[in-house]
Amino acid sequence: MAVDRERIAVLVRELLEAIGEDPGRAGLRQTPQRVADAYGEFFSGIGEDPAAVLANTISVARGPAPETLPSGAVMLRDIRFRSICEHHLLPFRGRAHLAYLPGEQVVGLGALPRVVDVLASRPQVQERLGEQIADTIAGALDARGVLVVLQAEHECVTMRGGRQPDAETITIAARGALAEPAARAEIVALLTGGDA
Repeated sequence: MAVDRERIAVLVRELLEAIGEDPGRAGLRQTPQRVADAYGEFFSGIGEDPAAVLANTISVARGPAPETLPSGAVMLRDIRFRSICEHHLLPFRGRAHLAYLPGEQVVGLGALPRVVDVLASRPQVQERLGEQIADTIAGALDARGVLVVLQAEHECVTMRGGRQPDAETITIAARGALAEPAARAEIVALLTGGDA
């Protein structure tokens, strides 16, 4: 389902009126359409299948070298993401760190940030976002384990309420062998450089 930009523009105009502003004044005339365009981008992941980007896998067991299965984790750190908190419709942004223990198949590394982007491009909460990323990777690949660490700053914390500008939220989602505390601890240390 595509974002209804026309309707958003009408509603933003009403919102501006509701807060006591004049949507016809020079600085606000284009605001309803600008917000509609931004929301089209922010919520582009609604209805998109994040597992689809993991469909093209690569066999690591077969190739020119002797057949073998990987014994260690594939890790990708510092994937930048942004999302909109479903509670206040305020942004949160941060870094995703991903690891998985592959079976016979791996996925191109560029596909992993795309999974994060699709799932973050919806009204979200960080806790669910990490779980959805882990579920998508675990379900689409023959991974023996998955670990997702998200570190993010939430504008609902930094700009309103308690106004804690330096507060950062860290969440962890684990599946399979990486749900074991010892395995998870080693991977978390490698993924975050000891920050989590």
